[in-house]
Amino acid sequence: MGKEIERKFLVNKKLWRKTQKPQGLPIRQGFLLTEPEKTIRIRLTPEKAFFTIKGIGEGIVRTEFEYEIPRNDAEEILNQFPVRELSKVRFKVEFENKLWEIDEFSGENEGLILAEIELEDENEEFTKPEWVEEEVTENPAYYNANLVNHPFQNWKEN
Repeated sequence: MGKEIERKFLVNKKLWRKTQKPQGLPIRQGFLLTEPEKTIRIRLTPEKAFFTIKGIGEGIVRTEFEYEIPRNDAEEILNQFPVRELSKVRFKVEFENKLWEIDEFSGENEGLILAEIELEDENEEFTKPEWVEEEVTENPAYYNANLVNHPFQNWKEN
């Protein structure tokens, strides 16, 4: 069974803007199903496409099956089927021998920046970069599948 062990954090925008980073990768992500116990999505980048099924999580561990699919198929699925979409730019940053993926959201989620780190083990220790703030791993509001239905810009605290 496929598993994802991941932790998610808010990013300090001021410190992130000052950080030297690689070029970002634009991502178009469409959700075919967004239920609390499972999500099905298509992710499209300029070079690749993926079909992903994610199950309900326990702590920081979730069931995940992800498969690369032909890019043209992904475009057709996203264009032909009524899906909820979000767009973001992903930056991959190596810090203390760990890969961090930082997503700057656009559209209705503009203003939200999240950092994720995938781990080998639930108890794995790691060092956080200075621009990493509050952990939101177990807050469902920050799941991409929820952001398409309840965009960040509609949150009252914004």
